[in-house]
Amino acid sequence: MDEIELNLAKLMPNDVEPMIASHEGHDAVRLVLTPDAETPDNPTFARIKDIEFHDGTIEIEVAGRPLPDAIPEARGFIGIAFRIADDLSAFECMYLRPTNGRAEQQLRRNRATQYFSYPDWKFDRLRTEVPGHYEAYVDLVTGAWTKMRIEVIGDQAKLFVHDNEHPTIIVNDLKHGAEMKGGVGLYIDNGTEGFFKNLKVTHN
Repeated sequence: MDEIELNLAKLMPNDVEPMIASHEGHDAVRLVLTPDAETPDNPTFARIKDIEFHDGTIEIEVAGRPLPDAIPEARGFIGIAFRIADDLSAFECMYLRPTNGRAEQQLRRNRATQYFSYPDWKFDRLRTEVPGHYEAYVDLVTGAWTKMRIEVIGDQAKLFVHDNEHPTIIVNDLKHGAEMKGGVGLYIDNGTEGFFKNLKVTHN
């Protein structure tokens, strides 16, 4: 297991602005989108230098919340992109929608977590063509530190949230296939202020 110190020197930002900030008493990497970032489900992340990931486990603590001036549809989108191609033309991603975790509408709760695959399989296509297969409910508190663990082997990925024994999402058909490998990135989307700490990467 590699415990990776998150500092600005380790980051390669793309359409995000990183800084070091304190959140709930912990120093962390803070990300917001650049003004011209294209969304949703695009390469809006900070890649970690010197990591090539194929099969293994990614663990991290994240805290996401909508910015004060965010659009009403903002959910605090925050997560991890993995197997990122060097030219950013392809990657897999799993993320949280923190404000959906305790929403009053059940359908929003059912969309608390999400898998997508860039560029062809974004959330809207997955939701339309195979509804319910790539998003799921988990209890989330907006802005609170939340543990994520992604286990990847071949064309399967499992997302574990908090310290839950069982996965929240199981993807058995990663869209870029079993052989894809590449970088790991700290991911945010529309209107999000995101915080990241305690990144650990284990290679199988």
